[in-house]
Amino acid sequence: MGTMANQLVYLTTIFQMKNVEAVTMMNIASGTAAMAPLLGAFLSDNYIGRYATLAFASLASLLGMVLLTLTAAITNLHPPACNQHVCQGSTPSQLFVLISAYFLLIIGAGGIRPCNLAFGIDQFDPSMDSGRRGISSFFNWYYYTFTCAVMVSSTVIVYVQSNISWAIGLGIPAVLMVFSCIAFFIGTKLYVTVKPQGSPFTGFVQVPVAAFKKRWVKISELPDKELFDPPHRSSLATKLLHTNQFKFLDKAAVVTPEDKIQSNGEAADPWRLCTVQQVELVKCFIRIIPIWFSCVLFYIPQSQHNNYTVYQAQQMDRRLGRGGFQIPAGSFVVFNMLTLTVWIPIYDRLIVPQLKKIRKHEEGITVLQRMGVGIAISILGMVVSALVEQRRRCIALHKPQLEFALTGGTISSMSSFWLLPQLILFGLCEAFNMIGQTEFFYHQFPDNMKSVGMAVFFLGQAVSNYASGILVMTVHKATGRNGSRNWLAQDLNKGRLDLFYLTVSGLGMFNLVYFIICAKYYQSNSTANGANPRLVPK
Repeated sequence: MGTMANQLVYLTTIFQMKNVEAVTMMNIASGTAAMAPLLGAFLSDNYIGRYATLAFASLASLLGMVLLTLTAAITNLHPPACNQHVCQGSTPSQLFVLISAYFLLIIGAGGIRPCNLAFGIDQFDPSMDSGRRGISSFFNWYYYTFTCAVMVSSTVIVYVQSNISWAIGLGIPAVLMVFSCIAFFIGTKLYVTVKPQGSPFTGFVQVPVAAFKKRWVKISELPDKELFDPPHRSSLATKLLHTNQFKFLDKAAVVTPEDKIQSNGEAADPWRLCTVQQVELVKCFIRIIPIWFSCVLFYIPQSQHNNYTVYQAQQMDRRLGRGGFQIPAGSFVVFNMLTLTVWIPIYDRLIVPQLKKIRKHEEGITVLQRMGVGIAISILGMVVSALVEQRRRCIALHKPQLEFALTGGTISSMSSFWLLPQLILFGLCEAFNMIGQTEFFYHQFPDNMKSVGMAVFFLGQAVSNYASGILVMTVHKATGRNGSRNWLAQDLNKGRLDLFYLTVSGLGMFNLVYFIICAKYYQSNSTANGANPRLVPK
């Protein structure tokens, strides 16, 4: 986290990129890092297991951190400092080393993100009440620990990077990663490891093909006993019960006179006859697509706010007290994380028990309800961000300014602590929606595909980051045509970031309405133990 926390500032100051270029590059890097877990989950669940995936990914992350540190420590690996506002920009070889470092970090993210949470939950026994309670709390405390790490990264590490040395500031996370790898490998013999169960992805193609081949079969009144549902052999994969949604796919499991079953109980032609388990896995994916699309839309305000809050802070009064100490612009995300850190224990230990008594629900409110609350808070956060930016810009243009920012614009005399309300709101929306998303996607897949569930979660972030990059470039070009004022100008005082924020909040309002409709008609998957009560809207 300390490596990536201040990268926007690193790209605009050390590599001398424009704001829009840096935001676009980070959106692409973040999007690719969020998409990489699909490959990591595929390899983990089907071939090498979560432990081996985590081991390889941790080493790749370490190498990426070391290489990124070298881009700051070795003068030939980054452009020279600007001379009287004349900047040379980076050379192709310098960009190659920088991108190589990001590539290694992306490989690490591809293995760590889908597996670390699932690997931790593997240590609990879901067949026992204590294990189920442990899993529920583990989600909250996992994010609590993650948030604490981000807070340290966003304060101590960012301060060192901004005020002491970029090489030291990037080197500290690399050293900590060395200790992390050592600690991980020391516990090797203590871990509960789930062996890979083989690829279920072939079934995602076989089911629609088999259903199409049997499109003439009538299943309106077909009893479940007519479907091919052999005994479940894996003790590690949860058995999914037959559901009545997407009944066309059930045709893939209908046993016809032409179908032959081998002596071992398997279909002779899996492209013509599939099991109920295979059919239900495909239904799982189809069922979550509308909710997943809402998650993509949810991350767009998050991404834009996280990026441009840094630039807002750069053109505000960041002085703390009379001593002249300035809070680094990249450290303001700590208030977002601090909100999470304070809220999660209060919610988990105080609010949830009371909600259980009032609503008679295992988790107080359902996962989908928590996600909806998070979307609503994100809309409010964008509106507040627009109002604060409007006021910041007005003061910068009409009242005395402090000095010039690194971006070239003047620094408003408005205190940067006016950013706190929006940061707190976005911290709360993450506490509700992002934790809810994690739990939602985790519970939608059987045990042998939990890493896939986490990969789908990160895939939403990937698509959103790419969409955010496209949105930034589109607005940047569209609003700067024919001499008109560019909303996303390099100098925020000459732009209209507030209008951009309001546009994004409008997208959030659309997403809230869309999500409510999807949640109303959503039907959770069922397992041999019954439907998951955490997911069913009440």
